[in-house]
Amino acid sequence: MRTGISIILKPADRRRLAALARDRNAPHKHVWRAEIVLLSAAGVGTNEIMRQTGKSKTCVWRWQERFMQQGYDGLLRDKTRPSRIPPLGPDIAERVVMLTQTEPPTETTHWTAVLMAKAAGISTSSVQRIWRAHGLQPHRVRQFKLSKDPKFIDKLRDVVGLYVDPPAHAIVLAVDEKSQIQALDRTQPGLPMKRGRAGTMTHDYKRHGTTTLFAALDVLEGNVIGRCMQRHRHQEFIRFLNAIEAQVPASA
Repeated sequence: MRTGISIILKPADRRRLAALARDRNAPHKHVWRAEIVLLSAAGVGTNEIMRQTGKSKTCVWRWQERFMQQGYDGLLRDKTRPSRIPPLGPDIAERVVMLTQTEPPTETTHWTAVLMAKAAGISTSSVQRIWRAHGLQPHRVRQFKLSKDPKFIDKLRDVVGLYVDPPAHAIVLAVDEKSQIQALDRTQPGLPMKRGRAGTMTHDYKRHGTTTLFAALDVLEGNVIGRCMQRHRHQEFIRFLNAIEAQVPASA
């Protein structure tokens, strides 16, 4: 061991270092740092510590001094190094934010990080950091629709009122339409999946016709009420509502 280094471990530090050196789930760099300190405290020379840990002389000396100065916790921290890249000024971030809120050049649909990096003269990662810091996501667009119905407000109040204050002994239905599901079948039977081979099916298909399925969920009883009809009109929907009223108890 070199002159000036004398490590004397307290029983608590020795137990913690020994546990860290044996911990298979600990980061590898923490394990060999603990081994350097334990070997140093045992009086092992620098050359032997280098041989057992596979580290250089300067590395062994560095962590010996770090433990003497900061103790056990010092082995778990790495000194931060100043970045070689100068930080971006606030004017650059403001320019990126301003450009993001404008239409992109050429015929692209939205700003990308690569496109913004070229326009602002900075790196792609810098653009991503600025967008993340300001909560900007140019690739995402939320759609909305304004109703042209002159009685839209009145209808909205009626619907919301049913949820907020439903009439006594009334059935309130939440209605939505699902996209079409066709009854399709393949022209030839496929082969089942087996080890080393995926299941197969033909690319072409044949239709077995279409139908309209009306379905409802009775939340109180947990029952699904369904009925298939040939047409998709309001008359069929009214008939389905009448069938629901006949099946759902009035006390619901």
